Amino acid sequence: MNNETIQLRNLSIGYQTRHGVKMVAEGISGSILSGQLTCLLGSNGVGKSTLLRTLSAFQPKTGGEVLFRGVRSEESGVRNDDQEVREISTLSDKELSRMIGVVLTEKPDVRNMAVRELVSLGRSPYTGFWGRYSKDDLRVVDESIALVGIEALSLRMVHTLSDGERQKVMIAKALAQQTPVIFLDEPTAFLDYPSKVEMLQLLRRISREAEKTIFLSTHDVELALQLADTIWLMTKSRGVRNEEGGVKIGSPKDLAESGELSRFIERKDIVFDKETLSIKVKRL
Repeated sequence: MNNETIQLRNLSIGYQTRHGVKMVAEGISGSILSGQLTCLLGSNGVGKSTLLRTLSAFQPKTGGEVLFRGVRSEESGVRNDDQEVREISTLSDKELSRMIGVVLTEKPDVRNMAVRELVSLGRSPYTGFWGRYSKDDLRVVDESIALVGIEALSLRMVHTLSDGERQKVMIAKALAQQTPVIFLDEPTAFLDYPSKVEMLQLLRRISREAEKTIFLSTHDVELALQLADTIWLMTKSRGVRNEEGGVKIGSPKDLAESGELSRFIERKDIVFDKETLSIKVKRL
């Protein structure tokens, strides 16, 4: 059953410059559900990374609300009643670390560390001041490694891995953090095509098997349209505030039938087939 884990209400996002706040997008409203793979699409510079950083609490929102349901309490670590809703600005660092796992595009610059050791770092919100792992912590680490299917890599040194293998390790680390929400920024960057397919299939499977709320940005439009349950299509602001805030939300089929995907994808020599959700390039 899909539950609403995150709700955005009239959210405004931007970043600080020496001349003041540079507004990126305004009036964003929508819900992100658990048990689904949700993909964020949009042109370069439209604000996808800014939105992800804001939802991850890496930078403050400029207006509106970001609401989370079922936050683990800082004191007990127990997940609150699923009906309780908390605004992101009221969450402590520890509560955030138990609510949100983040996988970034940047490759981790890690040497002299084995895969299992790196995945174990996902347990840091639970290990206390001394960082000692309990039997339960180590069980969660092994389960996370198994869920991603990288048992054969657990003793390998991280710097010897391929890009695709390293990305799977970072996803396993996020799973070991045991957060209900995982945000990923371009998880298929640097991967070859078969690895891109495998990565999105893996994330789709995890969203269902582990009942996670998985929200990711990607430039792999055609793959996202085939594998995502829900698409967030972010478009450039034209300086006119509107009720949808430049973000269209729906299933791939819904956005295709409404014409939103055609407007986003099609160019002079690029055609979008809304029946097959495929992109064709005209031969010159």
